[in-house]
Amino acid sequence: MVRVRYNQGWSRRGFALLWDADVLAGLASPGAVLSLRQFFDLVDDWPEELPAADGDALIVAGLEGCLDVLSGDDAAQWLETDLREAVFSFQDFYEGQAGLILWVPSGRNRISMNGASETYHWKHRDAGPDGLPIGRRLFSGAENEVERLLSTDDTGADYDGKQWAGLHHPRIS
Repeated sequence: MVRVRYNQGWSRRGFALLWDADVLAGLASPGAVLSLRQFFDLVDDWPEELPAADGDALIVAGLEGCLDVLSGDDAAQWLETDLREAVFSFQDFYEGQAGLILWVPSGRNRISMNGASETYHWKHRDAGPDGLPIGRRLFSGAENEVERLLSTDDTGADYDGKQWAGLHHPRIS
């Protein structure tokens, strides 16, 4: 069953992949978005004040480029080790009281869900026909807790439609 999140409270807690530019603009100015390199530089020295969502979130760009330059196997390994460890460090430092948002502008076109298994995949040139199992690699099999972010409060909106703005997980482990 697909979980859906309509309100904006998600940005202050948990982990998200976001691709809706209007939602991003409501969370932070362009100058507040960090590069993936800057994010990794902060891993052992997290700031007390965060630059997005009124001080409650950190937005990071560059995931797509990183995945695109790696082979499918290397991308899967990097997601499961390096990126997850950095996310864990962020969650531990802020004790689950801050949001980490990865800005992935092409995510709407590159992330798909297998409805039968409720698994999420990233379209990658070198990861086979199903793609890179981004949900399993990032969410450790807890894909059933992933919420689809919708950029509307209309509870009748299609969760696969134009309002699908991203994915959110309350806390990866």
